Amino acid sequence: MLENVNLNLSLGRQAWQRELPALQRRLFDLEKACWDHGIPSVIVFEGWEAAGKGGAISTLTARLDARGFKLYAITPPRTFEQEYPWLWRFWLKVPNRGEMAIFDHSWYRRVLDDRVERLVPKKEWRKAYQDIAEFERMLADDGAVILKFWFHISKKEQKKRFEKIEKDPLESWRITKEDWKRHEKYDEYTQAAEEMFERTESEYAPWTIVEATCRRWARRKVFRTIIDALERALGPAAPPVAPPNARDAELRRVAARISGEDNGGA
Repeated sequence: MLENVNLNLSLGRQAWQRELPALQRRLFDLEKACWDHGIPSVIVFEGWEAAGKGGAISTLTARLDARGFKLYAITPPRTFEQEYPWLWRFWLKVPNRGEMAIFDHSWYRRVLDDRVERLVPKKEWRKAYQDIAEFERMLADDGAVILKFWFHISKKEQKKRFEKIEKDPLESWRITKEDWKRHEKYDEYTQAAEEMFERTESEYAPWTIVEATCRRWARRKVFRTIIDALERALGPAAPPVAPPNARDAELRRVAARISGEDNGGA
């Protein structure tokens, strides 16, 4: 699957600045409507390091009501967490009615990092596929909207981004020896990701591959995918699309400054 992804897709800076305010406003309106109608949502961000997941999450949440969502940055389980069933710590983060839960990495660590780095026995990560399917099915049966994003870049692009980040004295801390070791295992992680898609793709919890060479393209795709899914979940209860307003010019200027901070493209 991943070898067929077109990583050359891109979106121009001006086009993105025109679209962003309306996308953010629409997502805000849908967040409120889901809150009013008790529809929870679970949004998972997975993918390569330096592929732009953090920036996409920042842009996604910039104009949301902070009371309506929770963001979880998932790290390896702590010592006491390892004494519980492995999904226990994720059950604690399931969103309440109407809430949005956003995961920067997630339970899929079990079949990615844990598998490739051999942190757990094979029988455990193999069993995790069924555990994940049952976990997500229970959430969906209870009314949750589940969206899973894989941010995809090439090995060459990842190396380029790592080197660029390391040259910045204020950002170099972000790239660790472990990141470089995982980079060398790009093909192994690709194989693990391919099986993960095959074993955990479902109608109620679909995967969306995000072509992330261009950050603007990636962010627009994330916005549109989430907006479409929430509109379908709300059905007739979805609020009408708000017309452009006078603040759009101001928001475009803000978007331009944000794009300037991350160079807007790769």
